[in-house]
Amino acid sequence: MHSGNEDHRGETMSASTSIQSTLRRSLRWGTADIAVGAALGVACGVIQWGFNFVSGPLFAVVGAILPGLSSVFHAIWYFSGTLGIVVIRKPGAAVFVNIVGVAVQMLLGNQFSFGFVFFSAALQGIFAELPFALARYRKYSLPLSMAAGAATAVEYGFYLLLFRYQGVSLFSPRGIVHMTCEIIGGVLVAGVFAWYLFRAIAATGALDRFASGRSVRAVVD
Repeated sequence: MHSGNEDHRGETMSASTSIQSTLRRSLRWGTADIAVGAALGVACGVIQWGFNFVSGPLFAVVGAILPGLSSVFHAIWYFSGTLGIVVIRKPGAAVFVNIVGVAVQMLLGNQFSFGFVFFSAALQGIFAELPFALARYRKYSLPLSMAAGAATAVEYGFYLLLFRYQGVSLFSPRGIVHMTCEIIGGVLVAGVFAWYLFRAIAATGALDRFASGRSVRAVVD
């Protein structure tokens, strides 16, 4: 009897060890991960660089309608983090894609300071990964993507209040509108849009080497 129980425990421990080992291997970065992450970073960086030139006039017009309303567009600057993590599905993917993106922007020419964009990009990447890290990088879904967008929006919203909008109180009308619009934009652009953009890319077969791409193609097929 004892021998049977011990054999069962041994098999259970062996299976658990095997699962943990497989999970660790799946979270390791490979050459393909770096290449695709860099490509995503470059593409997003070019989009965000272009938005830098549009944002000034756009924010002026929208801000004149309602102060703080322009914050709904900020997520265009940080949707790349969510996109990176749902595509690559490795720890640090959001940070890596964001950093590559801002490096591209700096090379092309950027009106923002070097320290501001790199620190902000890294911080946004960390917050974008939080929901997936809590799920131990095992689950990827639209709700988690939306949570990533919301988390990044909260971080960026407070970052702006502390370092860019220092004369604006969180509980002032403009502060409330700013944070509300920031979160709405984060959920819709850095959450919903990033998720469906990933699915659109995966549906083309471009991500078939990745678990993320195969999961989408399996459903389509």
